[in-house]
Amino acid sequence: MLNRLQESDIKLLRVFYAVASCNGFTAAEPVLRMQRPNISAAIKKLEERLDLVLCHRGRGGFQMTKEGEVVFQETKRIFNSFDNFVFNLKSLHDDYSGHITLVMMAGLPLSYHLAVSKAVKSTMKKFNDIHVNIQTRLYNEVEHVALSGECHLVLSTYDMVKPESVTFHPVEVSCKGRLYCSPSHVLAKYRDVLPDNIKIGDYPAIGISGLSSANYISDDIRMGIQTFSDSYDACLSAIMTGEYVGLLPDYVLTNQAAGLGLVPVGKSLFEFSHELFVMNGKNTRLNPVLRHLIKEISYFIQQVEK
Repeated sequence: MLNRLQESDIKLLRVFYAVASCNGFTAAEPVLRMQRPNISAAIKKLEERLDLVLCHRGRGGFQMTKEGEVVFQETKRIFNSFDNFVFNLKSLHDDYSGHITLVMMAGLPLSYHLAVSKAVKSTMKKFNDIHVNIQTRLYNEVEHVALSGECHLVLSTYDMVKPESVTFHPVEVSCKGRLYCSPSHVLAKYRDVLPDNIKIGDYPAIGISGLSSANYISDDIRMGIQTFSDSYDACLSAIMTGEYVGLLPDYVLTNQAAGLGLVPVGKSLFEFSHELFVMNGKNTRLNPVLRHLIKEISYFIQQVEK
């Protein structure tokens, strides 16, 4: 079993990372510039070093094991940190080349993704030899990745108490939302006004992991949270069962849930407005490249909202 990483282990992990990212040995050949027998030998050696089976390969095709998935995610985190270290080190010498990792909160609207793509294109055009790695994370993970050094910047809403270890750059856009139910839910007939004899707390609700508990209270009325989801997309799926009510951003109705007939309960009941931020850990060096990218992200998202 592996007790300490050696230089040879890093090389083996890079082979595994490429194979897992490409979802197969054959697809990884041009990326690694290695022939399949050599790739297979490297994976086998890594499995021996880790004393784990990382993937199955054969007639059934390539498939990672549960242990392989964990190693893949940890390897991704390590290599992101390596890339960020090199990028930050270069910037100390006014060399603004290398890889930037930008994390976006899962579930943001497509229009924001398109705005980010424009911001990235602008940044790559202004600074030579810059490459941007765009990833997504669940809401309850965004603070961690901002602090951990896994990425340079995070684009996310944030409604918790802001830690001093994270710098928040307001995009000057808010994501508004409210309480929704499916058209088959018993509360769907109370779109505009909720009668006094109807108690929201009596109806099972689904929450979002990481969201401030203040969102589930409105004028001393509390939602009856029975279970939690890890994203707005998962929350939407639970709401559409007709068994739960839940909070959703309004943009979900014009994107993922268009045509599903979701109903706002009590019109403005449990309304929320979560400000959008570009975030970075205090240990991230904000060089001219990152400052330009932050400015461009804010600009293009504001253009979407106009």
